[in-house]
Amino acid sequence: MMMSQSSGRRGVAWAIVGGLVLLAGIVAIIVSAVLARPTPTPSATSRGTASADPTTSAEPDPDADGAVVDPSAADRGWTPEPITTDSDAYIRAALAAASTFDTTKSTREDWLDYLDTWFTPDTRFTSEADQLSAVRDSQTELRQGVVLPQDEWDSLAGEDGRVVAVVTSEVTDVPVTDDESGDMSIGTADVTLSFTRSDGSGGETSYDDHVRVSVQVLCGTASVPTPDTDQRSGDCKVVRYFTEPLEP
Repeated sequence: MMMSQSSGRRGVAWAIVGGLVLLAGIVAIIVSAVLARPTPTPSATSRGTASADPTTSAEPDPDADGAVVDPSAADRGWTPEPITTDSDAYIRAALAAASTFDTTKSTREDWLDYLDTWFTPDTRFTSEADQLSAVRDSQTELRQGVVLPQDEWDSLAGEDGRVVAVVTSEVTDVPVTDDESGDMSIGTADVTLSFTRSDGSGGETSYDDHVRVSVQVLCGTASVPTPDTDQRSGDCKVVRYFTEPLEP
């Protein structure tokens, strides 16, 4: 009887030991599985979301939104006038505008009337009458000595022609010496004019012309904006185009 009880106690002990070993094995398997699981890495979306911290984002550039005085100008084959206080950007647009047009989308006079809206009075003249007279003189000079003459326009129009002008060099921007405000400057740059004409058989021919031209602009509080537009005093405007480049 004593032997049977002793044998029973040994059986129970071995059962307990076996259970502990089994439990340890299960725990080891679970720990191994957890340790073997790969650490998740942030996706491109999560990284982008994390970096979009409004407190660290750069201030927007007020002149980088592409605002223009007349958005419909491009639809008529013209260079849109930018709304900007950046003289370099404005000079580039003004130089391009004086030679960019499409004879199939507008007349020469319509185009010149549009260019008239780029002008502002020359503030070096003290009286309003003198300022207005100077504007008219500058617009006449544009028509007679700067843009494509009427006969050449007519020739180009006879072949459904168009011209796109692009500034292809750095702008040399120098202040106007007798301007007390310091807001007027003369910008000069190389411009490439790309002519395109119908070849008469359904195709087109193209060629380039290269010129160096100058424009005087006012980027200061005295500039007069185009009426009924988003342009404001202080935005850049044209004072005068020149028939010859003005080098410093």
